[in-house]
Amino acid sequence: MDVKVWMYLAYLAVSIGLTVWVARALARNGLVFLEDVFADKRLADAVNSLLVVGFYLLNLGYVTVAMKEADPVGTTSQALEQLSMKVGWVLLVLGALHFFNVFALGRYRRGRLRQQVAAQPPLAPVGYLPPQGGPRPVAPTAPPAGPTPGQAPPAPPR
Repeated sequence: MDVKVWMYLAYLAVSIGLTVWVARALARNGLVFLEDVFADKRLADAVNSLLVVGFYLLNLGYVTVAMKEADPVGTTSQALEQLSMKVGWVLLVLGALHFFNVFALGRYRRGRLRQQVAAQPPLAPVGYLPPQGGPRPVAPTAPPAGPTPGQAPPAPPR
């Protein structure tokens, strides 16, 4: 077998191994996050399974499409350079997919939490706080309109 075939085999082994490892880690550790996002264990399990299947399909599809190398590979060093480029792109695609999923699920979670807060009625006040800053100034009042009891009536004008 020539160097290019060995490069393809190494690329497939590394890429498939990375895909399986990352998918298992995300499925195992992401379930807690999904349970918080959806507030329903059954729904979180179902979404987790669907995300893992989608992850496998997208990533393994990309790995197989990106496997072809148009340039001739004559030496082992050229094969390793091409292999590192291909595996690097696979890792970048894996990271981008993961970032997009976490971002989208985080936005969904924030929206759900906002709806829960808006649906709760405000709490009734328990008591009142004393006024701050000392006594309040009293506004001047107008004198009473008529005589008060026990007081002499005003003198008539002359």
